[in-house]
Amino acid sequence: MVSRAYTVAFEGIEARMVEVQCAITAGLPSFAIVGLPDKAVSEARERVRAAMTAMSIALPSKRITINLSPADVLKVGSHFDLPIALALLAALEIIPSEDVENTVALGELSLDGSLIQVIGALPAAMAAAEHDRALLCPKACGAEAAWVGATQVLAAGSLADVVRHYTGQSPLTPAVAGEVQRETHSRDMRDVKGQERAKRALEIAAAGRHHVLMTGSPGSGKSMLAARLPGILPPLSAAEALETSMIHSLSGLLDEGGISRERPFREPHHTASMAAIVGGGRGAKPGEISLAHNGVLFMDEFPEYNRAVLETLRQPIETGEVVVARANAHIRYPCRFMLVAAANPCKCGYLTDPTRACARVPICGEEYLGRISGPLMDRFDLRIDVPPVAFSDLDLPEAGDSSADMAARIASARALQVARFEGHDDMRVNADAEGAMLEEIATPDDEGRALLLKVAERFGLSARGYHRVLRVARTIADLEGEANVRKPHVAEAVSFRLSATKEV
Repeated sequence: MVSRAYTVAFEGIEARMVEVQCAITAGLPSFAIVGLPDKAVSEARERVRAAMTAMSIALPSKRITINLSPADVLKVGSHFDLPIALALLAALEIIPSEDVENTVALGELSLDGSLIQVIGALPAAMAAAEHDRALLCPKACGAEAAWVGATQVLAAGSLADVVRHYTGQSPLTPAVAGEVQRETHSRDMRDVKGQERAKRALEIAAAGRHHVLMTGSPGSGKSMLAARLPGILPPLSAAEALETSMIHSLSGLLDEGGISRERPFREPHHTASMAAIVGGGRGAKPGEISLAHNGVLFMDEFPEYNRAVLETLRQPIETGEVVVARANAHIRYPCRFMLVAAANPCKCGYLTDPTRACARVPICGEEYLGRISGPLMDRFDLRIDVPPVAFSDLDLPEAGDSSADMAARIASARALQVARFEGHDDMRVNADAEGAMLEEIATPDDEGRALLLKVAERFGLSARGYHRVLRVARTIADLEGEANVRKPHVAEAVSFRLSATKEV
């Protein structure tokens, strides 16, 4: 007799169903796991054996074979412990096999039989709902998995609790979804003295999810401005929150099962490797660009990143997804993020500072910003020069709009975009618009078109640059509540496209 349990194998954010088969046959005593397991899965037999012993369950002196089907899919992770134990308990007729087959299980076993938290409970619950099965997981994962209301989630503290549940001695109560995490932002845009043009550019970028490059001497406020972006971004929608949380679940970043409505803000160090930024490594885990999905990726000291790392950003910026290619699989992760990059104008940082002139003007700046390739530079919608702030300005009282004021305008602009792109699954904000949709929503009036054509000829705008100016102009019009794109909107979009330190 072959007993069966079910679990999942993760391929990106997708959870693929895996059937765990257990057969106990005559022969020399052994415990084998087959079906392309990795080291952690192969070691499950020792954890399962110890957990059974802790429950005073003796394994028979026979040949025990566990098969993980389909056998050609690599099985990675310690979450296979619990389904292997369930299949074995069903084969020993300790728990009903029918109940086990109606459940998707995942969890790591301690040697004393307790269940340890694992990653991926949220996408596993999604897969269980699609196959009309309940989900059984460790107690620490229950609050996270329970966010998928389409399936019953049972969270157990130990293997003994699982046995008592299936034998009817002490049924497990369904898990309750965790709290929606709310963060308060103490950093306000009013804290930034001066830099009104930079603030305006960040407001436009946040409203339409446009990519921004800030250049300026050290201490001019680039990092300070970027750190205040989370306070003006609109909260995640329910669909976006679930989508983002699935990626964070695979990375073990969900705290106590709570789902946050705050948009991610990731700021990797410039020494980060390609696998850390794009994704990869052991198990092809998501990188920073995927962890920033639906949020912000802030890359300070942008030219200091490895050239190969910077060039790998070009395709994900355009497509909104990244493919981590391996010999046996191609893993896809979504990565629709807003890239905010900050850079000094040259190696010493004082190319544009008249009081501390760079000794190697202009070669120093050309060499330093030259590390950013033309194709990558072309993908920045807004380019801001952030000049140093005078000491006298630092004593001035707070002025300008607060983060709350900016957030309100951005929320109104985003609401217009939600209505505009309703029914278009591949478009959510103005930065996603392309083709016929872009022509429909962002075609400027005659004066605006004439200005844009003149700028395109004068500065040699690429086709990509031309369309990005249109998208930014559409966002500026949305911030002003205008139905049509007019010449002032185009003019402002063009002004942010042309940088004093490096032209188009």
